[in-house]
Order: sequence, then structure tokens, then C-alpha cells
Amino acid sequence: MPPLPDLQDPANPGPVHSRHSSEIQIGGSLIRRLAASVVGFGLFAVAVAVFAASVGPAEISLRETAAALFGWMPVVGPRLGRASTDALAILLEYRFPRVVLAGVVGMSLSTSGAALQGLLGNPLADPYIIGVSAGAAVGAALAVLVGIQAAFGGMAVPLSAFAGALAAISLVIAVARTGGRLPTRGFLLAGVVVGSFFWSAVTLLLALSGQSMQEIVYWLLGSLSGADKARVWMAGPLSALAAFGIWLFSKDLNLISLGEEPAHHLGVKVESVKHLIIALAALATASAVAVSGVIGFVGLIVPHMARSLVGPDHRVLIPSAALLGASFLILADTAARTLFGAAELPVGVLTALMGGPFFCYLLRTRGLR
Repeated sequence: MPPLPDLQDPANPGPVHSRHSSEIQIGGSLIRRLAASVVGFGLFAVAVAVFAASVGPAEISLRETAAALFGWMPVVGPRLGRASTDALAILLEYRFPRVVLAGVVGMSLSTSGAALQGLLGNPLADPYIIGVSAGAAVGAALAVLVGIQAAFGGMAVPLSAFAGALAAISLVIAVARTGGRLPTRGFLLAGVVVGSFFWSAVTLLLALSGQSMQEIVYWLLGSLSGADKARVWMAGPLSALAAFGIWLFSKDLNLISLGEEPAHHLGVKVESVKHLIIALAALATASAVAVSGVIGFVGLIVPHMARSLVGPDHRVLIPSAALLGASFLILADTAARTLFGAAELPVGVLTALMGGPFFCYLLRTRGLR
């Protein structure tokens, strides 16, 4: 289960509020900064995707990969030529779906993390701290134990995990809500408590799983090895919708990061915005966890990386974190499936190995205390 965060009172802004509130500028350079960030991070994500799709047991050149991606373009296509039939089959059936799914999952977790860190005023806020991953784990474990693959095929575990994630966040909100309000401290505590309960349930299911234990544990470690077009279509539209919805509230997030009282006096419907952003972050996280399992640290680390590059203005930070998160997880998954030859490492293990030391570095050098 995730660690208990350093809970803060919105009335007394903590490190996220005090450090960044003065840096948020409402000015005429917004469009230029937003365009530069989206184009820059977008081109980087495309380059990473082309590289990742070219890497694997069967060697495919960068030119063939680029031709498969951009061959339809009238100016670029003729210069790239055409990919061979074998290369095109491998790219379309296996590598492109996996790269796209890694990008979708990375985008979802990073966007959710950036939104929750700004909304809750806590640099340790993470998509998994709100109990979504624990609920998804229970749903996935139940699907494996009950054996419903016969009815839903390969989508049985993702669909069950998605349902479990939504059930968990609904329970967290119901527990935390008091008098029509959703207090930040109460929401975080409810997320930790509900998440702990669901992780205990996962432990119980593992004890009862018998021969199914290996399948459940592998899902819990986080892996994109089961990537296919069906999973892309399941997670992609929901994740994109949630990320765009969060971005629409980025101006409100800027004001809430100054504190709930100032935001209220500046015209923000704080409680409504909190409910909507939490719901959208939970939807994005549930979509990601359902198709990939539990991949830790992406939603915790990448928003800090993006913030250090583009600043704290959520109007620029949210799309930047989304694209940077996509690139980060594509690279991490490429390393996970190639570093050890035929033995593929679950990408969740690799992100944990990278994320732990990196976050310790942030704690020591950036003062995130």
C-alpha cells in the first residue's frame, strides 16, 4: 500500500502552495508557453514512440517504423518509403498497441498526479493514495479466482479491475463527505483507510488463490505485456476525456493552490470543482490500472519533473505532464522488455526501482517536506 502522506490543512498552505503561488502568472504569454510546451513535449513523445516500436527481438529499422507511422502523409510518406510486409505486421499487431497503451497509461497517471498534487496542496499526493489501485486489485483478483474469462475473454480482468476501482473511489468519497463538503484532510484519510482495507482483502484473496496466485501477483506488479487493440480502445478514450476535463479546470486549480478560502472569494465553486477533479482523476487512474496493473511512482514523480520544466501554472503543467508521462512510461516499458533479453521485467518493478531513489533526490534537493 502507498505511504501515508504528510497531511496539510488547506487553510495553512504547505510547500506546494507557498512555493508556487507567487510564480503563477496570469498573462498574455499563456498561449505561447502552452504551444511551446505541447509542441516540444509532443515531438519528444513521437520520437520516443518511434524508437520504442523499433526495439525488440525482431530488428526493425527506424525508417521502417517511421514509414509505418507516417507513410500516409503526402510530403513525408514518399521520402520514407514503405515498410516490409513482415515489419508492418509486427508493428501493427504487437508493438504499436503496446507503445500506445504505455503512452495512455503514463498520460493518465501523470495527469492525475499533477491534478491531485495541486488540488490537495500536497507534494506527496499520488493517484494511488485515493484507494483506486487497491479497489482495482480486488476486482482483478476476484476475476482471476472466479474464472470469468470464459464469458469475457481477455478483457475479464481489466473490466473487473475497472469496476473495482470505481467502487473504491465511490466508497472513499462517501466516507469523506461531511455536510455536503469534501474536506481535503478527510478525503486523504479516507483514501488511506479504504485503500488499506482493500489491500488487506487482496492479501486474503492471495492466500485463497492457490494456483492462481502467480497470475494475480504478476498483475499487481504492473505489466503491459498483455497490450492489444482492445485494451487501447478501453483505456484510451476514457483517459483522454478525463485528462481534457482536468485541463478545463486548470485555472480553478491555480486558484485553489492559493488556498480554498481565497479561491472561494475569487469566484471558484470550490466544493464542486473538488468533486469533479477527483472524479476525473479517479476515472483516468482507474482506466490505467485496469489495463496495466499497479505501476507506481509515475503519477508521483513525473508531475514534479514537469513542474520543474514549465512551472506551476496548471494550464501549461497538465498537458506537459501528460505528454512527459507518456514518454516516461514508453521508455520504461521499452527498458523492461529488452534489458534482460527473453526474460521480461514487469514495468511496475522498474518504475519503482527508478522512482524511489529519484524521489529521495527530490526530497533532499528540492525541499519537498
